[in-house]
Amino acid sequence: MDLLALADFNLVARHGGFGRAARAAGRPKATLSRRVAELEASLDLRLFERGARKLVLTEEGRALFQRTGLLLSELEETAAAIAFGGEKPRGRLRISAPLLFSQTAMGKIAAGFALRYPEVRLEVTTEDRAVDMVEEGFDLVIRVNPDPDETLVGRAFLRDRLVIVAPPGLARPAGDLAVPAVVRTAGDQRSWDVMDANGRSTIRIAPVLALSSLVMVRDAVRAGVGAACLPVSLVSQDLADGSLVHWGDIDGPDIALWTLYPSKRLLSARVSAFLDHLKQAFPNGTPDELAGYIGK
Repeated sequence: MDLLALADFNLVARHGGFGRAARAAGRPKATLSRRVAELEASLDLRLFERGARKLVLTEEGRALFQRTGLLLSELEETAAAIAFGGEKPRGRLRISAPLLFSQTAMGKIAAGFALRYPEVRLEVTTEDRAVDMVEEGFDLVIRVNPDPDETLVGRAFLRDRLVIVAPPGLARPAGDLAVPAVVRTAGDQRSWDVMDANGRSTIRIAPVLALSSLVMVRDAVRAGVGAACLPVSLVSQDLADGSLVHWGDIDGPDIALWTLYPSKRLLSARVSAFLDHLKQAFPNGTPDELAGYIGK
């Protein structure tokens, strides 16, 4: 297989068209079109559906792009590292991170990384959805309790746990009474299963506010609206100074933050450097470390 033709195919697939790819690479559009046609002929496959206004990958083209795009990037990075005389991190690093972690910690993490590796152009996108790393061009994603994915590898670098907190003046209800609660969404949740010194119990809730951000939920609880279920790292200082009280921990699995990436093979110097940076920020990965980081 012609690697140069394969590289041109990936260039066109990444930019979504011959014209955009030609402008981005400073290459003639006709040359890219010819090279992709030659690759299709050598493989005896149609890689693009060519419409009047739109170029769309076929199923075979999508599979080829997903399997070869990262490999070609790794080869380019390896060659560049050798040419520059080492594996010094440089170039663009695109990361997708969840909302709460981005709001509370990612700014400081990104700033520290930028100061340490000035030749890396770090771009962080904040979103809670499961992005497609290959199609959307991310080098690394941070996710909360991700579903298993055989195409990705990674590790949990930080753990947290959910607790029930309330303003000091709000009494924990007895029996079947419901407590005013601030919830993250307008879902159907009507109770919390709680573990405390007395064992497991259920607290019925009557949502009075439904907010999309856990930071907003915390602020509403601080204002005295009602109780809430929140990560302990987000309210550690409030519990320590008595501005909120702890009613117990949620009876369920801990929160785990994972770093995920497509392959350990030829892992880029940029990704390796960022993973090391996270490890230094959270050496033990405990909720107390995250709380301390947020409170700095």
